Amino acid sequence: MRVLGVDPGTAITGYGVIDVVGNRLTAVAYDCIRTSAGWAMPQRLLYLYRGLQDVLERYRPQHFAIEELFFNKNTRTALAVGQARGVALLAAARSGLLVGEYTPLQVKQAVTGYGRAGKQQVQFMVRSLLCLPAVPRPDDVADALAVAICHAHCAPGGSRKCL
Repeated sequence: MRVLGVDPGTAITGYGVIDVVGNRLTAVAYDCIRTSAGWAMPQRLLYLYRGLQDVLERYRPQHFAIEELFFNKNTRTALAVGQARGVALLAAARSGLLVGEYTPLQVKQAVTGYGRAGKQQVQFMVRSLLCLPAVPRPDDVADALAVAICHAHCAPGGSRKCL
């Protein structure tokens, strides 16, 4: 199974593509899509959509994984992330992908075995599980790979039952 994990944002959207064969996880590609702060929101969202379409066409995943939106103290940021998340879900739906949505707790639990793990613990495990030479940067890319790993474990037929 090939999984595309996405960490959406209007400035930086991280993505990670992994292959899952049995219990083996392999990183296929990982990077980010960056938009300019000077662009109006509609242009940023269109650029993000087109970037995700390119990733979907290039790597042809069968599954798409994304974190569920959670509200933080900054409502403006949450709304912007929600818009980026909507664009990502649209790209997945238009490609006919199976979509998995996971809470941050589920992602941390699946990747580290501990739902309250810190960012550095998650990044360390992403690097270890995928046998990467270094922790992917920026953080959004490592987060996207973590979501893809979570999906590999938690999706129907995955190696574990998730929270």
